[in-house]
Amino acid sequence: MKKILTVVSVIFVLVLAACGNSDEDSGSENTKEITVGASSTPHAQILEQAKPILKEKGITLNIEEYQDYVLPNEDLKSGTLDANYFQHIPYLEKQIADIGYDFKHIGGIHIEPMGVYSKTINSVDDIKDGTEVIMSRSVADHGRILALFEREGLIKLDESVDKVDATVDDIIENPKNLKFSADVDAALLPELYNSEENALVAINTNYAIGAELNPLEDALFIEGEESPYVNVIAVRSEDKDNEVLNTLVDVLHSKEIQDFIIEEFEGAVVPVGGEE
Repeated sequence: MKKILTVVSVIFVLVLAACGNSDEDSGSENTKEITVGASSTPHAQILEQAKPILKEKGITLNIEEYQDYVLPNEDLKSGTLDANYFQHIPYLEKQIADIGYDFKHIGGIHIEPMGVYSKTINSVDDIKDGTEVIMSRSVADHGRILALFEREGLIKLDESVDKVDATVDDIIENPKNLKFSADVDAALLPELYNSEENALVAINTNYAIGAELNPLEDALFIEGEESPYVNVIAVRSEDKDNEVLNTLVDVLHSKEIQDFIIEEFEGAVVPVGGEE
């Protein structure tokens, strides 16, 4: 009887050991998983194309879509997200300065040229005295928009001010007496484009595309490829060397993804930092 009990005990121990080894083995083979917050257009669309490539590398990518410019950074800070992909460098730097986020960006992916649209004004020459210019309340975009108006000869900015940081107060010449307003969320700009007659509306390309506008065809005027407003993958500073997150950047820089950006958006979204 003792021998039988001893044999049973040994078998039980061996079974437990085998189960333990099985768990360890399966654990080492588990797919790595990351969650990235992104604007629906074009960021989430681009990330969707990266999913199968990452899967081949043993990485599962979850995409959390956002319709605003505030929550993605809040959720990155809280740990709900591992990274986000929705903002350009000046906006990120301003958020860090104003709110104190401990973030870094680990790679630039694309540029979305800012465009100025109007439902009723068909050319720069048709802009009348006192025309309203509607911008979002995102201060980080104001210098960008004003520089675009200066390029078109519609205003002149104080040369002592860095154009990235320029505000309406830095306009020193405004021959058409344009009225700049900035008290709406960026997501609402396409609605204002459709409802406000005889106004100019500066719309971020992601919202323009989402509203079925073609920036290259529908914008009255638009930024060129020289724009410094590169959209980046942002992470918590502690994760800047994270291998999985940097693999995400490598995939987004791959020729396959860069070609997708060029073909899908036809110049309305311009890839950067990729393979030649």
